[in-house]
Amino acid sequence: MTTGLWELVLKGVWTTIQLLVLGALLATAVSFTVGIARTHRRWIVRFVAGFYTEVFRGTSALIMIFWVFFVLPLAFGWQLVPLWAGTLALGLTYGAYGAEIVRGALNSVDPAQREGGIALSFTPWQRMRKILLPQAVPEMIPPFSNLLVELLKGTALVSVMGMGDLAFSGNLVRLALQESAQIYAYVLVIYFVIAFLLTRLMRSLERLLKAGVGKAPQPEVSIPQPVGGGVS
Repeated sequence: MTTGLWELVLKGVWTTIQLLVLGALLATAVSFTVGIARTHRRWIVRFVAGFYTEVFRGTSALIMIFWVFFVLPLAFGWQLVPLWAGTLALGLTYGAYGAEIVRGALNSVDPAQREGGIALSFTPWQRMRKILLPQAVPEMIPPFSNLLVELLKGTALVSVMGMGDLAFSGNLVRLALQESAQIYAYVLVIYFVIAFLLTRLMRSLERLLKAGVGKAPQPEVSIPQPVGGGVS
């Protein structure tokens, strides 16, 4: 490929990374807000959070992008730029999946921990901040790592808006060179490298968080040896 075509691909990589970071930040905020709301003591809060989760988990991210970018301008008269439209659609969609991760991790904390917080006269927010979240967050990291990789792959959907992400740029280069196999091989390798770096980063974060809550490796159990060299 020529220098100009490589620059086009690199611009697509940068756009994909921007969309990944912004979408992940929004999805994280949605995940914790909705996930915590699904464990709320009031049924109406749990119902609203559950309704949101079911709606966004049950709809296609691609259709959500169409709605945000093409339908909302007709309904409300304002238009989002492609980057923010993609961020909003992907963040809300993948945030619904993340909310279930948060809810499951919070519910997996030993009920005795909650009872201990009540015995110490902690408020519900204090119990959540000081007892539940420090124990639940490390357990969220592996599924969040998978969700982050899925979000990375989902960024390719924004190409339907004409946004110059990696998938869109790769397609332009393919049309220019008429070499599908070579170009898409490059695109696959780039996606794989980004995903690999993400998983390494999330594993490091998991080890750091588990060390912060004092989860040391399990000690080896020694088996006592028989005295006298065996049975005669």
